[in-house]
Amino acid sequence: MEVAAIDEAIELLEKANADLDPDLLSVPAARERLKAYVRAQRLAAFGVASLARKLDDTSELARVTGTSVGRAKETVATGRVLRSSDDLSDALRHGDISLDQAAEIAKAEGSSPGAAPELLAVAQSESFNVLREKSRKAKLEAERHQDLARRQHHARSARSYSDELGMINIHLVLEPHVGTPIVARAEAEAARLARTARKDHSPEPFERHQADAYAELLCGSGKGRAKRPELVVLVSHEVAKRGWRDVRDGEHCKIPGVGPVSPRVAREIAHDAFLNGVFYDGVDLRNFARWTRNIPVEVALSLELGPPPSFDGVSCVDCGNRFRTEFDHVRPHGAKGPASNANLKPRCWGCHQAKTQHDRRAGKLKPPEP
Repeated sequence: MEVAAIDEAIELLEKANADLDPDLLSVPAARERLKAYVRAQRLAAFGVASLARKLDDTSELARVTGTSVGRAKETVATGRVLRSSDDLSDALRHGDISLDQAAEIAKAEGSSPGAAPELLAVAQSESFNVLREKSRKAKLEAERHQDLARRQHHARSARSYSDELGMINIHLVLEPHVGTPIVARAEAEAARLARTARKDHSPEPFERHQADAYAELLCGSGKGRAKRPELVVLVSHEVAKRGWRDVRDGEHCKIPGVGPVSPRVAREIAHDAFLNGVFYDGVDLRNFARWTRNIPVEVALSLELGPPPSFDGVSCVDCGNRFRTEFDHVRPHGAKGPASNANLKPRCWGCHQAKTQHDRRAGKLKPPEP
């Protein structure tokens, strides 16, 4: 009976494909038709994930679905989690989420049972990259006590290869406390190169400047210095008092926006670092204000941590992106907006530019009348 119903659905979908001519549809009609196809795709995804766990050979699944072996393994893992998570299973069964969304949620649910309901709500309201980031965070927090530091240390790797254009591709996998400052220096150098290119009226995509930045840093010739801290490690005072041995519920030992680090690693970093005390009331950090374009050190450090109590680092308030973020004056500096925690929000470069243009059109960049 089930096979006959699926065969009938396939036959109807084939007929819909035969009759589909996007050029004859208005934009609203095309939008509605697209939603119907997406829903059909999501409903089919439930069957694919559920049946995938019955196959012993992931290479067979990869061949049948036309995907990579890695993607096939991910689908099998998702199918296994569906069996133990009713919330995730029901959402995929009814077409509320895609297979990609289900796979991200399944990773977190597999490590932290009970994480699915909160992540399903994120999937319904946020972009995919926000869901992936929150799922990754939940997974890492759950695995923090499962010898995560040792596994990260053994997972470090590097490989290089030439592509079809003859370009050299370098892929590095580094521990969080090692890779984070390298990325910060490269982004600072790329920003310097981008500014120089704009002055010379020869701008290029930021990714090209970033490639040049990494090349210069590897050759020891980079000049860029990050205005923001290259590495911030947040450690609860209780962890240090206990001898940097373990991290308990409600405590932190992590790089905000990146993930947890071992207390041992944090202690080694603390031997050669600027130490700052952060006091908060469980809701908000103490606010600092200064009427200047330059952000005071205290404010900059508190902003890097992200809002308490999660202290999850910096991400764009508009799109959730963590790449190339900048601190934007909500009330523009030109309109006497202070450099304070309350008036500074992180935005990625694209959203920052869009917000500036919006403020300019609205006349908000002018100082207020006396």
